[in-house]
Amino acid sequence: MKRYGMAKKILFTVLSVVLAYNTYKLAIIFFELSQEQFSCVAIIVSAVAFNLLGTGAVALLGFVYPTSRMMPGSYYHIRKAKTLDFLYKWLGVEYFRSFLLKTFYRKEDNKKYFDGTRAGISLFDYNTRQSEFGHLVAFILVFTLSLILLCEGHWCVFVWMLPFNIFLNFYPILLQRKHRIIVERLMSRMDSKKGS
Repeated sequence: MKRYGMAKKILFTVLSVVLAYNTYKLAIIFFELSQEQFSCVAIIVSAVAFNLLGTGAVALLGFVYPTSRMMPGSYYHIRKAKTLDFLYKWLGVEYFRSFLLKTFYRKEDNKKYFDGTRAGISLFDYNTRQSEFGHLVAFILVFTLSLILLCEGHWCVFVWMLPFNIFLNFYPILLQRKHRIIVERLMSRMDSKKGS
């Protein structure tokens, strides 16, 4: 089992480096050419590729390393639940959640993430932190890259990268923070029952 875990770490780390390198190579092409040299289709495909490659590079590391620990625990504590609820509703994150449940995460698979026990709640909390951290880093990296490309005169790719980045990274951040509101409530209820 330890060998499998080590092999998985090595494989995912190598794949992450490959994705990061391909993101770099794609960016170099944009730095060397002007916007006029790209077709509209090439710009859209590149915008999607920048997002998928950047997000994938960070996500793969989160599957095998406790990357969320790079942020202090206080970052993950939800302080303004009402503001988060407002953003969640106003931006339609519930529709995004429904889309994920119908496409990538079937409801039957959710027991892997939360089995109803206290240990399950702790694991679910850890998974929300891992996911949020990965999407946060990817969001910052992709947004920074899109700003650099904008400064290089590639405003069209910036315009396409931004909505994809919001959809692929910002929405998942809000979704994980919303999950943690529920996790924190459940944990405080369990603690109060334990104390009584």
